[in-house]
Amino acid sequence: MNNLATDILDSLPDPVLLLDAGRIVTRINPAARAVLGDPALGRDLSHSLRHPDALRAVDAVLAEGGLHGVEVSLPVPIARAFDLQALAAPGGQGGALVIMRDVTAVRQNERMRADFVSNVSHELRSPLATLIGFIETLRGPAANDPEARVRFLEIMDAEAARMSRLVDDLLSLARVESREHIQPETALELAPLLEGVAEMLALRSDVPVALDIADDLPPVLGERDELTQVFENLLDNAIKYGGEDVRLEAAPVARIPDIGLPGASIAVTDAGPGIDDADLPRLTERFYRADKARSRKLGGTGLGLAIVKHIVNRHRGRMAATSTVGQGSCFTVYLPSAEGANAP
Repeated sequence: MNNLATDILDSLPDPVLLLDAGRIVTRINPAARAVLGDPALGRDLSHSLRHPDALRAVDAVLAEGGLHGVEVSLPVPIARAFDLQALAAPGGQGGALVIMRDVTAVRQNERMRADFVSNVSHELRSPLATLIGFIETLRGPAANDPEARVRFLEIMDAEAARMSRLVDDLLSLARVESREHIQPETALELAPLLEGVAEMLALRSDVPVALDIADDLPPVLGERDELTQVFENLLDNAIKYGGEDVRLEAAPVARIPDIGLPGASIAVTDAGPGIDDADLPRLTERFYRADKARSRKLGGTGLGLAIVKHIVNRHRGRMAATSTVGQGSCFTVYLPSAEGANAP
């Protein structure tokens, strides 16, 4: 293989291998080396790619020519899926060219969409079944029972409200996801926004929120309604699950974790039962609930923290969660300052 061909092969982002007529790997680009390792070079393909369907596809090309494709899953070092295409090597001297296109993200998105539809169906099925059952009862056995009618209508109202909250959160999530790639451009003062959210929730729940907002809190590039929703969700969760000891602390930070830009740190802390370590990484998944029974009882849809995550992502910020079982939880949102976000 000449130098130009070698340079082209090495520059390709997808893993590519060149095999001779005996299925020995004679050339491997850096992308393939990262997936299969250096020992692949100079050895039979089966030493590095132990996938029967992939080997059959390659053998078919070596025997018959043409193009053969198959999807392969590689479990190590991390689980990944590849669309493997094997075709006759150029030059007419035998051998095969193997190209592996990483489709892991595509397959994950497909699973997420399927899970999403399944979860939405499940979340709506339960209140709908309740409503249908009570409607049938009110039309039949309880048609002339005033006490049952009042009790059933209260339950029906609660279930309808639950479905309404779910639909609202679904629409909100879809709206935020559709604009996640567009960073806000308006400078926004956080202190009055945070004070307003805390005051509103304290009035609504009769639970006071202790505020500690630094005087030198920098402005951020943000959308007022979306950031209001972020801190409403976080404070609402803290009040629902954390009892009466809820605090919001906001201060400037010199470097935001993983970003390195200056900005603001807004921490919402409660003294509730806490969250198990195994649940913390999954809290922002759609419909994931650490305490399913309690969440449904308190009216949670399982979408609040997913919405928070996407809004924070849109603002190019970060969110971190820490918790100790029996002592409480802390959710911290980091937002780049307007000046830092505009820095070259």
